[in-house]
Amino acid sequence: MSAQSSLVRGYEVVIGIETHAQLSTASKIFSGAATAFGAAPNTQACAIDLALPGTLPVLNRGAVERAIRFGLAVGATIAPLSIFARKNYFYPDLPKGYQISQYETPVVQGGQLAIGATGDQKIVHLTRAHLEEDAGKSLHEDYHGMTGIDLNRAGTPLLEIVTEPDLRSSNEAVDYARTLHALVVWLDICDGNMQEGSFRCDANVSVRRPGQPLGTRREIKNLNSFRFLQQAIDFEVRWQIDRLEDGLPIEQATVLFDPTSGETRAMRSKEEAHDYRYFPDPDLPPLAIAREWIDSVRAALPELPGTMAERFVRDDGLPAYDARMMTQSLAFARFYEAARDACGQPKLVANWLMSEVSRRLNAEEREIEAAPMSAKQLAAMIARIADGTISSSGAKRVFDRLWTGAGSDVDAIIEAEGLRQLSDAAALEALIDEVIAANARSVEEYRAGKEKAFNALVGQAMKASRGKANPAQVNALLKRKLSS
Repeated sequence: MSAQSSLVRGYEVVIGIETHAQLSTASKIFSGAATAFGAAPNTQACAIDLALPGTLPVLNRGAVERAIRFGLAVGATIAPLSIFARKNYFYPDLPKGYQISQYETPVVQGGQLAIGATGDQKIVHLTRAHLEEDAGKSLHEDYHGMTGIDLNRAGTPLLEIVTEPDLRSSNEAVDYARTLHALVVWLDICDGNMQEGSFRCDANVSVRRPGQPLGTRREIKNLNSFRFLQQAIDFEVRWQIDRLEDGLPIEQATVLFDPTSGETRAMRSKEEAHDYRYFPDPDLPPLAIAREWIDSVRAALPELPGTMAERFVRDDGLPAYDARMMTQSLAFARFYEAARDACGQPKLVANWLMSEVSRRLNAEEREIEAAPMSAKQLAAMIARIADGTISSSGAKRVFDRLWTGAGSDVDAIIEAEGLRQLSDAAALEALIDEVIAANARSVEEYRAGKEKAFNALVGQAMKASRGKANPAQVNALLKRKLSS
């Protein structure tokens, strides 16, 4: 992840990310209106959201608590006193003519997030995370050339999380965004649904020659998928380098990404803070957060992904990569722990979760919570692999029956499918004796030093048992008899 390795045509890429995470409260940040997705336009906008005269905002305690939870998880400072400000701009979907946000004194200050594989991690420093309200939405389709305004989202609680310009490639930017996404979902402060706008990123991108001052940045707005984030940054980097090499200046601007063309296009010149005329909101007192409140939130925090992964390495003997995969989400980690506890085979459980379970989930676009088989069923199958009852190939047949709902009891499936391995020592020994007697040439070649001959004998033994012999026992018995 070195800067040198991320140079593009001799230029260093510099990226900072601003992420809007919609907080998982049932009501809005300054009103009691609902935040549920998909309601008919303007059915979840109350008098406060509509900015009717005489209405006053009241801060949602649940939104503040979620901000504290995030700040503690990233090692940030929770401000004992923070200020809400008015960010003034005029747009049809902003009924007040300003957005209530935080400017000089945010609730969460500093913090960091580690990205990358264990042993090769990079620390991304956070500048701040502040609370603010969302705007409404302008609708341009099906309105006969006119624009409709839906204020259902107006006042929806957001936590805007801002990084330092620490990222040096689109790969790092995506890794950061994925890590942050997993964390806010893990903490249960955001549902992470990118299609519904619950988690969206703005990327500030600039390029420079190594060792030179920071270049002029352009901000790519409202990226709601990791793929679009990568594509947008890659195009923007190429565009900026091409322009500089043509001797043309980069002008600070806000740009949009068009997924169809794969290109960014300027939306407007980039505003500076003074353009928004920030000033403290006179309708909202300073937000005071007592030490006791912070301590109670800290006490209720779940075990964090990094800490849990370290525990899986230390206590379960998992490789670091496996441990990271087991902690890709809290639900995934809980599934792993339940299966591990039920069968006592942590590595086998991790292997199946990373391979067959993940493959099926991805193919069917499911999350682990919606897996059609339970952790208990997976554990029962793995226990039968571990005790030699079924082979790996037999286990795949059992797994398929469990996943498709063609069976629910592991032992019943094994019997119905005739998958029980031949593990009886006396029966196997007799079978091996027959194979040795019937394959004198292979025996002679093996004793002459040809290892391939041994594999041929194993194959004959498995064929003679119709695939039911325990392969490990077959190997051990053959070696013992051939060396005697």
